[in-house]
Amino acid sequence: MFTGIIETLGTITALEKEQENLHITMRSSLTNELKIDQSVAHNGVCLTVIAIDGDQYTVTAIQETILKTTVSDWKVGDKVNLERAMKLGDRLDGHIVQGHVDQIGYCKSIREADGSWYFTFEYDPALHNITIEKGSVTINGTSLTVVDSNKNEFSVAIIPYTFEHTNFHTFRVGTKINLEFDVVGKYVARLYGLHQM
Repeated sequence: MFTGIIETLGTITALEKEQENLHITMRSSLTNELKIDQSVAHNGVCLTVIAIDGDQYTVTAIQETILKTTVSDWKVGDKVNLERAMKLGDRLDGHIVQGHVDQIGYCKSIREADGSWYFTFEYDPALHNITIEKGSVTINGTSLTVVDSNKNEFSVAIIPYTFEHTNFHTFRVGTKINLEFDVVGKYVARLYGLHQM
């Protein structure tokens, strides 16, 4: 379980395919605090630490993760948002994030507005995920509040701190991103959908 509050950026240093799995090696300031078998969210994807070497660690993505997230597009040198699992008793500064990506989305537009940025993202509505204004959404592991919500797109406002301390500063129109929709909203949508059957 995560909060969507990004701790730091990591840099991909190696990608190694082994059968259908992909081993991803990261350099990060968090490495010396990690342990084997620990969960870390990488752009919102929960992956398990399998090896540690100096300031680098390795995680493994299985085929399903590769197919359903942006992991398949990752390259050596890419910056990745990192968050360790939350501790019981800590403040929940973001919202409840599972680290299970629901679907991929795309950056539709970026607009600067007096020191902040408005990002609009679109996604395939066929999976029936939803956002609501003032609700929560997770983009590349970052907990954010929805500003505008439409059927298959929504906008978020990004302050300078978030822009600089996450990989939002690397986004361009067309950038592919990982989306995790609010878990409470998913349950409500599912119940509503079943009720209508």
